[in-house]
Amino acid sequence: MVPRDVELEIFDLEGIPPFNQDLENQPPDKVKEFKAKIRAAEAILIVTPEYNYSIPGVLKNAIDWASRPYGDNALEGKPVALMGASIGMLGTARAQYHLRQSFVWLNMYALNQPEVMVPFANEKFDQSGTLTDQKTKEKMKELLEGLISWAQRLKKN
Repeated sequence: MVPRDVELEIFDLEGIPPFNQDLENQPPDKVKEFKAKIRAAEAILIVTPEYNYSIPGVLKNAIDWASRPYGDNALEGKPVALMGASIGMLGTARAQYHLRQSFVWLNMYALNQPEVMVPFANEKFDQSGTLTDQKTKEKMKELLEGLISWAQRLKKN
């Protein structure tokens, strides 16, 4: 679903240690790599599940590392889009709204529409994890195209 002439790079958060303010000026190599990838990216796409009405701890932890120490926020000024899937009826709505609150302080530029919140995900993916729902695929494609346009528009300004 990624448009032509666009490269989507996935960064796995596995291995990023718990944030420790005592170490923020000397972050682990995995954190340095993470921040470098963010800085090199023209836009950020965050894909998340929803746990306990919010974002997973590992995602919050990664955001804390990426935005610290104060004055060294790799996320600042980045265009960002969100999507997520959950087995529940709201399809990550609460997690995405919590992230949007964080974006204000992080000074990120969130794409507001379309919103891609996939409810009842267990019915929309097959056993191997492949998305089978055509309507969801179309919304995801629309989001990706919107993020690219948003990033280009912000870059011009």
